[in-house]
Amino acid sequence: MGILQEIHAKPRKPLLNPIERISEILFGLIMVLTVTCSFSVGQAGRKDIRHIPLAALGCNLAWGVIDAVFYLMARFSEQGKGIVALQALRKTADPKEAQEIIGDALPPLLAATLTPLEFGLIRQRLNGLPDEHLRPRLAKHDWLAAFGVFLFVFLSTLPVVIPLLLIHDPKLALRASNGIAILMLFFAGYRLGQCSGRRRWLTGLVMVLIGVSLVGITIALGG
Repeated sequence: MGILQEIHAKPRKPLLNPIERISEILFGLIMVLTVTCSFSVGQAGRKDIRHIPLAALGCNLAWGVIDAVFYLMARFSEQGKGIVALQALRKTADPKEAQEIIGDALPPLLAATLTPLEFGLIRQRLNGLPDEHLRPRLAKHDWLAAFGVFLFVFLSTLPVVIPLLLIHDPKLALRASNGIAILMLFFAGYRLGQCSGRRRWLTGLVMVLIGVSLVGITIALGG
């Protein structure tokens, strides 16, 4: 994230970019799979099945709140990093050092295309910013984005728990629930591959393997 965007904290549209949305969905799916897969299909009874939706919803409700708080902390930290960079930029009289400070705050590909003259223009504009931008603060956009993080984590639970509520047979309900979660993992990975320029089908399959592996590790460690 560039210095200007960090300092101004200007709203991004949409609130969360595609990679962020997919990441939150994947996180929610892994958490709910940790709950559903901890129940044995062979030993599951109807009474056991009734507890799974509540446990899954409660788990992702809690983690949605935690993830939203972490998002706000990250945004606050990003703004602070930008302010520190601006302060260092204002203190230095060396054009080369100023160019390095600006370049470090920009995406590498963008920084590589700028000329010394363009770096100088950016420096001039940054030095002209009022002092009010030297205080990190969370804008309305940040709070809305954090709420979006919560929603993506929590709502990703719903398609997985619906079979547990509608299907009477415990074994079939668990298999359908886990099957839906695996399909969602695949399509989230497919979309991630599309957004990142990777092979979509392969990314989808890899995401399923990663998700199932993480769930297995979590269960094995008592999570």
